Amino acid sequence: MLYNLKIMEKLSVTIITFNEEKNILDALESVKWADEIVVIDSGSSDKTVDICKEYTEKIFYNPWPGHIAQKNFAVDKTTYSWILSIDADERVTPELARKMKETLECPKADAYAIQRHVFFLGKWINHSGWYPDYKVRLFRKDKARWGGINPHDTVIVNGKVGYLKGDLHHYSYSDISHHVNTINNFTTISAKEYFQLRKRASLRNIVFRPAGTFFKKYLLKQGFRDGVPGFIIAVSSAYYVFLKYAKLWELTRENNQKSSEKAQKNCKYFT
Repeated sequence: MLYNLKIMEKLSVTIITFNEEKNILDALESVKWADEIVVIDSGSSDKTVDICKEYTEKIFYNPWPGHIAQKNFAVDKTTYSWILSIDADERVTPELARKMKETLECPKADAYAIQRHVFFLGKWINHSGWYPDYKVRLFRKDKARWGGINPHDTVIVNGKVGYLKGDLHHYSYSDISHHVNTINNFTTISAKEYFQLRKRASLRNIVFRPAGTFFKKYLLKQGFRDGVPGFIIAVSSAYYVFLKYAKLWELTRENNQKSSEKAQKNCKYFT
């Protein structure tokens, strides 16, 4: 008698960490069924690494090179051909785990986008452009690579992308202060990346792009249906865009000023 046995492709889970002792335990618990867990830590001073040691031996230290480079470093440390990448503040739900296991028995795509569900200010956000927030997180190592512009990394797939049912829970910010601090940090990184790419900010960018972002989040993406948190998301999203372009303008002004001062010094030298 012949049996039609399905063998699930082996899966490596990657997580990058830095002082995540409050989050990492639940993240690890949600993926402990995987064949391998790879943790890349950039120098935690809390109990993050000790907690990770209870779930995996594959813990590597790598000084922070940026979001994209760190996640690619994690992929390079894996053993198996299929990768699931999650952040320390994310959780794979039982439904999503079941769907991934079923999918890996007979994959029909090279990567899969997963809908992320964000918990923010005491509630699950169902609109505001935050849900369903599809992200490619499950992919074949030989068909995909992390790319994008820091700090907003994305998986670049050379092949077919499918979609999975089931949520990836994201516990994004502990409170508004945490959110504001993240915005300040991320906009600094974004402005520097844009500047290196020779992008420049105009008054139009600073004035109209934030307004357009608020309109999109609150009205087009129905953020008003998320109550007060939806309004806060729309305002903070607009603030993010404002800060990014304001900081880019500042970087450009400082660079132009330095160039002007250097030119003046050269003129004095040759006269």
